[in-house]
This record gives sequence, structure tokens and C-alpha cells, in this order.
Amino acid sequence: MNLLRALMIAAALVALTPLQAAALNVVAIGASNTTGFGVGAQNAYPAQLQALLRKMGINANVTNAGVNGDVTAGMLSRLDAAVPKGTDIVILQPGANDLRFFGTKAARTANIAAMVQHLRARGIRVIVYDPDKIPDDFYQWDHIHFNAAAHAKIAAILAAQIAATAKPQTSAEPAAAQPKSQ
Repeated sequence: MNLLRALMIAAALVALTPLQAAALNVVAIGASNTTGFGVGAQNAYPAQLQALLRKMGINANVTNAGVNGDVTAGMLSRLDAAVPKGTDIVILQPGANDLRFFGTKAARTANIAAMVQHLRARGIRVIVYDPDKIPDDFYQWDHIHFNAAAHAKIAAILAAQIAATAKPQTSAEPAAAQPKSQ
């Protein structure tokens, strides 16, 4: 009888507890600019992105899978290990190491396309952060690595892209009615 009573109380408590949506799992994959070389991991765009998304009401976990000195072939080879099952979004920031380390533009382009195709086949949304021209004021003294202000700007850009399609996940209360997009 006590077991039955305990089960009924547990069931009632579960019914009264608001349901929490699963966290949005994001992996940022890239090289030294993803790791935060020169500014520290806590100031790198993945950490700042997680903080911004949470401020926006999106329960997000952003994993920094950057590797200093990596090239797109290396990113491609470690893709499945860096992007675990349950990942919702991958931010691919390929950087310029391919060209810096005597790779070709064609190979870089092919590797990026292969990563995107592979991730999409796994049902993962991919955001490629690879602008044609990066503003000069984004760089540290070496003109290779992003400064802290650049990481903050990149995080804001990415957060806006993610928030445009994500729903707040920190509350079980229904969101206010939103106009339907066309």
C-alpha cells in the first residue's frame, strides 16, 4: 500500500512540474579563431554565443570544437567525433589556414561542401561563418586572429540567425501568438 501511495504522489508531482524543452545543442567547429586564440575560450564567440542565446530565452549549450592550426581537411576528418549525436546546429568557421598553409582554394571549397553535406545528411542545421571580407578592425596585432570585440560581434550575428528560427526553451508556458511568416 505504501508503494502505491508513493507512486501516486510521484505521478502527481511529475504532472505538476513544468516540462522543460530539450536544450538546443550547438557545436562550433573551426581552428584558432574558434578556440579563442589570443582572447581566451571564455571570450571566444562560442562562449559568448551561449550566453547571448540564454539571455534571449533559448536554453542552448554551445560546445567549442575548435583546434588551433586546423585546416578544413582536418575538420572534415574529425567531424563525427567533434559533432556528437543530438547536435542541432553546427557553426562551421573554416578560417584561412588552408591558404596560409599552402592548400588550394578548390580543396578548401570542396572540404567545406563535404562537411555541410555530411552534417545535413545527419539532420543537423549548418551555419557557415566565412565572410568574403573580414573587417580590418576584427583582427589582433597579427592580422590572423580575431580580437575580443570581433568575437562579440560574431556571436551577436550568429545569435540573431539562430534565434530567428529557434523558440524560447526555458519555460513551459505557451509563447504569445506570433504573426505567421510567409
